[in-house]
Amino acid sequence: MRAFIARRQRVGLVSREAPLISNLSVLENIALIGQYHGRLSRRRAEAMAREYLQRLGLEELADRRNPSLQEEQRFSVMVLRAAMLEDSVLALDRPFEMMPALGESRFIYETIGKVAETRRECHVFDYFLNERRYRRGSAHEA
Repeated sequence: MRAFIARRQRVGLVSREAPLISNLSVLENIALIGQYHGRLSRRRAEAMAREYLQRLGLEELADRRNPSLQEEQRFSVMVLRAAMLEDSVLALDRPFEMMPALGESRFIYETIGKVAETRRECHVFDYFLNERRYRRGSAHEA
């Protein structure tokens, strides 16, 4: 993280330490980033958030709130929220802590891949003990 700060690079963080806001809908959680950081109107930010939800096939979640989401849905929404931060690096902080039942990384890579054109960089920060989980089922596996 210090490298990003040194470069003055914005970081779209996906972490348990930066949870979704419980009293906002999924759509509002994602759009809020565009409104606050991108200075977009509410209408434009929500339109972008809907486009992002469609990209992941999650448009039916737009009106749901954080407590009603499954782990994978919550993770996906958090990725979309982070992707709303323009000109930023996507940083995933210990994704297996957010989805402990997930056995391998395929879902993580697929989710990132669906927002890849909006990001120049994506970094995953995790414990070495999870290294095997990233090898099995990864899109980078030969």
